[in-house]
Amino acid sequence: MSGFTLDELEKVIAERAEASQRDSWTARLVAAGQEKAAQKLGEEAVEAVIAAVSGDRKALIGESADLLYHLLVVLRIAGVGVDEVMTELENRRSQTGVQEKANRKASSHG
Repeated sequence: MSGFTLDELEKVIAERAEASQRDSWTARLVAAGQEKAAQKLGEEAVEAVIAAVSGDRKALIGESADLLYHLLVVLRIAGVGVDEVMTELENRRSQTGVQEKANRKASSHG
């Protein structure tokens, strides 16, 4: 089992975002802006879905890594930290997924 965490990935992304665009894909992606980063996130999500549906475990692992990386880049550009997302997940822990979804629907119609 890996000891590498989302917090550590977030730190790597932060470091690479400040690197030279010549040397860093992350720096290029951040410089391209949120629209491009979000597009890449969407592409990786689709690729992860395809891998999952096809039952290709190895591809699912690779595409999931790409998906997490691109999600964290999008969050960085938006100024949202992993800790904020984890806090939201922690807050949702006190209710079931069914309850949480019903609460979201109720609040969006209010």
